[in-house]
Amino acid sequence: MARPASPLTQREAKASSVAEARTVAPDVSARLGSTPATRYRGNPAIFGRLVDDHDKHRALLSMIEATSPKDPARKTLFDEFVRDVHGHAAAEEQALWSTVMRNPETTPFARHAVGDHHKLDKLMADAAARDITAPGWLRHFSGLKEEYLDHILEEETEQFLEAEKTLTEQDQRYMRKVFNARKKAEKAAAVIEKKIRLKPV
Repeated sequence: MARPASPLTQREAKASSVAEARTVAPDVSARLGSTPATRYRGNPAIFGRLVDDHDKHRALLSMIEATSPKDPARKTLFDEFVRDVHGHAAAEEQALWSTVMRNPETTPFARHAVGDHHKLDKLMADAAARDITAPGWLRHFSGLKEEYLDHILEEETEQFLEAEKTLTEQDQRYMRKVFNARKKAEKAAAVIEKKIRLKPV
C-alpha cells in the first residue's frame, strides 16, 4: 500500500488498511476489533507505514477465519496474506532492520525481528502445504495467526520504539520510500512455498 506520506488520524489509517484488505474479497466480513495501542498508526514515516501493513494483515487474518472450508475466498485471502507478508518482511529488513542492525545498541532487536520472519516463513509454508478445504485446516492456520500477531505486537510495542531512538526523522522518511519500492518488487516476485512442518517451530 503506497499511501501518500501525510499524517492520518489513527482511525483513518486503520480504516484505510482494513478497506485495502476488503478489496481482496469484498463479500467476506473483516472484524478487526481492537488493536494494540501504538503511536505510530497514521505516522507518515517508516513506522506508520509498517503499521499500515500490520493492520491490513490483521484484517486478512480475520477474514480468512470468517470463510468456510469450501469458500474459494479462503485461498484467495490466504494467498494475498502470504504474498503481502513476504513482500512486507523482505522490504522491512532492507529498509529498516539492515540499518538498525549496524548499531550495537539495537542489533538484538533487529536480529530478533528478522528471526521471527524466518519462523513465520516456515509456518506459512506449512499452512500452504495442507488442504485448505479440509475442516481441520484452520487449526494449523491458528498457530500461524497467533505467531504473526505476537510478532507484530512485539514490533509495535518494543522493537520500533528502540529502533526509533537511533534514527532521525529524515532517516525514517527515507526508509518509507525504500520500503515502498522494495515491497512492490518483493511481493510481485513472492512464491508461495509449501512444506509440512514435522516439528514445532
